[in-house]
Amino acid sequence: MPLPLAKQIRALAVASLTTGTLVAVPLSAGAETGSDSAQASTHSHSHSHSHDHSHAAEEISKGYFDDAQIKARALSDWAGDWQSVYPLLQSGALDGVMQHKAEHGDKTAEEYKAYYSTGYATDVERILIKGDNVTFFSQGGAVQAQYANDGYEVLTYKRGNRGVRFVFAKVSGDEAAPAFFQFSDHRIAPSKSDHFHLYWGDDRAALLEELTNWPTYYPAGLTAADVAAQMQAH
Repeated sequence: MPLPLAKQIRALAVASLTTGTLVAVPLSAGAETGSDSAQASTHSHSHSHSHDHSHAAEEISKGYFDDAQIKARALSDWAGDWQSVYPLLQSGALDGVMQHKAEHGDKTAEEYKAYYSTGYATDVERILIKGDNVTFFSQGGAVQAQYANDGYEVLTYKRGNRGVRFVFAKVSGDEAAPAFFQFSDHRIAPSKSDHFHLYWGDDRAALLEELTNWPTYYPAGLTAADVAAQMQAH
């Protein structure tokens, strides 16, 4: 037999004080009691936490974060077989992405394609990262070397947002392999990367000044359509 409404109200008021959750009492005999109220409170808290986490991640991806949020990352965050997206752009496979950007941005599709043609340009078509070994593949062949963590650098851009470059230095391997390379993937703490921009060369400081050419890599197992879909979602 259901409790009288007054007792239901008192019970729920006690529950709200215990959980710190404001409980709305429905004016019906089917009012929530005990576990139902707790489940509703847990769901609300979980949804709020998920929303806050998602918003924070989105802000970080846009380049807005505090220094305290930056954490060192291991090369394993980028382990795998990666393909350059430059050939996909050249072939027209990403034309839909450029059109999508034009519909939401301040350039035409042609202007976006020109911009990304400069940004994506590279002759390194594939990169294989396994353990501390990195192999760079181009039409001229492959070079490989072993790399160690060399910290990170924080860059501030003209529009006020920031980016983090995670740096790795060569410790042994082919002479033709770059002395340094720097990852940028819109993340600032340990996390498995789903794509990245890469800067490489023999001058660590000079690489930090490079802002117009950022060869970009996605997993080698993705088709052109897969890459395009991920770019539009990103």
